[in-house]
Amino acid sequence: MPAQINRTEYGARQFAGHLGLAQWQLRVGLEHGIVPAPDLHGERWSADLAEKAREAAEEVIARFGEEPPIGSTRAAARLADRVILDVERPDIEVLVAQGDLNVVSSFRGHPVYLMRDLDRLDPETVRTVVSTRKGPLTGTVDSGGAATILGCPRRTFDRIAGERGLEPDRLGHYALADVQALRTDDVLTRELAEEKRRLALDRTRRAEAHVEDVVRAWILRCSAYVDRDIDQPPNTAPLSRALRNLGTLRTELDDQNRRAS
Repeated sequence: MPAQINRTEYGARQFAGHLGLAQWQLRVGLEHGIVPAPDLHGERWSADLAEKAREAAEEVIARFGEEPPIGSTRAAARLADRVILDVERPDIEVLVAQGDLNVVSSFRGHPVYLMRDLDRLDPETVRTVVSTRKGPLTGTVDSGGAATILGCPRRTFDRIAGERGLEPDRLGHYALADVQALRTDDVLTRELAEEKRRLALDRTRRAEAHVEDVVRAWILRCSAYVDRDIDQPPNTAPLSRALRNLGTLRTELDDQNRRAS
């Protein structure tokens, strides 16, 4: 049986784990004044405060859920899938300005939104925002907008348009009704889902290969230090991060392969 660790203080990662929160939940809880701020030097929490914060953690989960917030691009794509329209990032900003959608936090200076808040939006409100932006072009979509509606890369839509004989108008736009009709094509839907799965798998494999290269490079630097070819040992922090990422990526690959089988 592993020995129990009795902490007298917690860093951010340990504090979040103690409360059963993900890092993003801790950050949002702090930003919204639900979770108490660190009470020790060096942005750390005392053991006493950590125990008192358990109820605050429950409130964070109740208010913000367990799905990480997403940025404007992914938020627009999520709404586009719901209302079958070419929702864009400026539409998200309008929804916020109108008071229909809340900015829950920010990531690298950009606003992020809860997925459940997006899912609760009235579809008609979203349609009104999109049609107001597009004006007389409401009944048409360009290739990018069509790709957004179908949830596929733009080059994939261009291929589909050619195969299905969809003709653009003088502005290079397609009839919205024709693009929406593609969403009801079961064969095409399955093809797009398979292509999306394959692309995601390829991205994960590339990310895995990159992290493996980082680990191999660290091992080479370590060997060079052991052989006295370099004077300083390599920093272990990048190796720790790489190994954590590698474990996460391989778990994701296993999940993707299971879903495909």
